[in-house]
Amino acid sequence: MNTKETGADFLPINGTDYVEFYVGNAKQAAHYYQTAFGFQPHAYAGLETGLKDRTSYVLKQGKITFMFTSALVPDSLIAEHCKLHGDGVKIIALWVDDANAAFEETTRRGAKVYQEPEVIKDQDGEVVTSGIYTYGETVHLFVERRNYTGVFMPGFRKWNPEYRPAEVGLKYVDHMVGNVGWNEMNIWSEFYSRVMGFTQLVSFDDKDISTEYTALMSKVMANSNLRIKFPLNEPAEGKKKSQIEEYLDFYRSPGVQHAALATDNIIETVSALKSRGVEFLSVPATYYDTVLARVGSIDEELKPLRDLGILVDRDDEGYLLQIFTKPVEDRPTLFYEIIQRKGARSFGKGNFKALFEAIELEQQSRGTL
Repeated sequence: MNTKETGADFLPINGTDYVEFYVGNAKQAAHYYQTAFGFQPHAYAGLETGLKDRTSYVLKQGKITFMFTSALVPDSLIAEHCKLHGDGVKIIALWVDDANAAFEETTRRGAKVYQEPEVIKDQDGEVVTSGIYTYGETVHLFVERRNYTGVFMPGFRKWNPEYRPAEVGLKYVDHMVGNVGWNEMNIWSEFYSRVMGFTQLVSFDDKDISTEYTALMSKVMANSNLRIKFPLNEPAEGKKKSQIEEYLDFYRSPGVQHAALATDNIIETVSALKSRGVEFLSVPATYYDTVLARVGSIDEELKPLRDLGILVDRDDEGYLLQIFTKPVEDRPTLFYEIIQRKGARSFGKGNFKALFEAIELEQQSRGTL
């Protein structure tokens, strides 16, 4: 495991602005995230706001903003994206103070242009956006909103339905993981270093992340204030097909594998999610026989962690609690991690083997191992 300090910051980022998903049916996807994950309705754009080619629903919880967008016409890049990949993350929008400067700095360093800087205005002010491509068809959109006081951005109106299931305690996006192809991890970690000024926070090789059957390698890239963390996974040779290979087979390209959503009380959050029908991976019961001997004293009682299937790991600065959902799409692609950090800044290395064995059981049931 290697750690490095973050370096010069020519691309200051304040945090994740929003995550946009291209989906087959935005209305139904929004309902699912309200019902299952406790996201709150926030903004809407569609036919009623003058759009003719797409519909978008925006939901919020804590500092997390998700947008679900569907095509209204078959001749559409959104429709093509869904046909190829299924539902998935298209845009990871980053909140910046200067979208023009972010575009100039990144394209000057070799980023492929997604969108030239654009100013969009309404009666509540203006938002400036610009964008670049990263792995696969995934996009980083730079969003500058210091001169805007409206609900989300120009073109959207407030979405205020009666249906509002309670939140479940999700606070912010802790990190977002990208799956890339064979031998591409170093290419994309170098991209984040050169183009965006990120540094390598930690790395794992196939000795760290492997079982008898499958393996992967990973590097975690982070910006200077550590508000943005992007682990990058690539497949590694194993006896059978790894979860990364399965993802690439079904997503048909590199893309976002999972988003880790932070909570201040993982027991309450996961209990609420399970009661709403969210399904989680389960590790062997024997995991809990030795976990406290491995991680030492923790504040939580072990029984609710065991009952819910929550994993524990420790680093030099504290410990963390984490659990992973099963895929939330028909294709075995996108899933979520729920994470509570109690000082730890790491990513659960001690849980990798148990987690991989749980994923392999799911792959076996799908016939894709």
